[in-house]
Amino acid sequence: MEKTLAPTRWYRLIPIAFITYSLAYLDRANFGFGAASGMATDLKITPSMSSLLGSLFFLGYFFFQVPGAIYAENRSAKKLIFWSLILWGGLAMATGIISNVNLLIVIRFMLGVVESAVMPSMLLFLSRWFTKAERSRANTFLILGNPATILWMSVLSGYLIKSVGWRWMFILEGLPAIIWAFFWWRLVADKPSDANWLTESEKQDLEAELQKEQQGIKPVKNYAAAFKSRIVILLSLQYALWSIGVYGFVMWLPSIINAAPNMDIVKTGWLSSVPYVLAIIGMLSASYFSDKTLNRKIFVWPFLLLGAVAFYGSYLIGATNFWLSFVLLIIAGGAMYAPYGPFFAIIPDLLPKNVAGGAMALINSCGALGSFAGAYLVGYLNGSTGGFGASYIFMAGSLLLSAIITLIAVKTPDKQPSPETLVVQ
Repeated sequence: MEKTLAPTRWYRLIPIAFITYSLAYLDRANFGFGAASGMATDLKITPSMSSLLGSLFFLGYFFFQVPGAIYAENRSAKKLIFWSLILWGGLAMATGIISNVNLLIVIRFMLGVVESAVMPSMLLFLSRWFTKAERSRANTFLILGNPATILWMSVLSGYLIKSVGWRWMFILEGLPAIIWAFFWWRLVADKPSDANWLTESEKQDLEAELQKEQQGIKPVKNYAAAFKSRIVILLSLQYALWSIGVYGFVMWLPSIINAAPNMDIVKTGWLSSVPYVLAIIGMLSASYFSDKTLNRKIFVWPFLLLGAVAFYGSYLIGATNFWLSFVLLIIAGGAMYAPYGPFFAIIPDLLPKNVAGGAMALINSCGALGSFAGAYLVGYLNGSTGGFGASYIFMAGSLLLSAIITLIAVKTPDKQPSPETLVVQ
């Protein structure tokens, strides 16, 4: 089917989506390296304030997801993401300039606000370009910007901090987003009918296939009806719990590693990158088989359960064997990332396009609350207990509940799914 449906979409749009989300992730996640280096000392940031600053991004991220997604759905995802790129790049650079903690609080919150619509808008954008049998892989190539960015950012940030300091790290890592905004504007189109690089027959075939899929989905009147549906409510709770584990891990892994004996910031950078190699392999594999089978559920909950078990194993080992504990953290990190593509393919499979973007934004908003809780509470538990055991238990419990909710929320499709099996509960 892909041969008849404009194969140029893959090498034209997927690299652009990947780079865009990579830059977004770079400018939110590098705070963990700033916090693990001299930033706290220079700005006189206490451990509790550091936890708050690390998590404030997600509070801003929560509030503007749905309005941004509705704008992208009804107006233009292209225009929204263009301005977001410029604004978040500027705010990221400003992080390296300020010397006042109160200004840093505002910047971290506003960075979350500016980036809030990017994820749902990009998922909506891809759903207009890729069919159901392609969607999990398309989503995965987008979200690969997350672990792939942390992979090279972890190494680069360590070297930048050592050579030019944490301030220049933020400035140099914020600038590319502003430059890339203009490439984005030049290279993308909101929908196939706007693309001058597709032939008329390619446009018609692709639009016909996407329209055919919509005919097999039960209509949903408006956003209110979608937001009250069983699947959206349960997946919102599931993603909030999942995000507690992910962002507790992402934000505080550099500090966990840096606390080990004989560790420095460059070694921390290299070791922090290792879990994301496994994450990339897991994401590509899960998305491929999810699209082949169209069974999203089986490629979500087992990975979350594995992540919970790995965190619990790391808790049991404690500080007695750093390297064995670190191997389990690698497994936990890889397992938490693997299900992203299949997970975000669930909603476009079940909800019509008039509400799918808003529903994904609501789910992602709840994920932002989980991210806020994970980033803040993991930092708080680490600081208040003087170790990492309590936070491992917290993340393990969150992932376990997330796996259970996935089992409850998502039905396993028949071998040959029909429109009757894919309805909103």
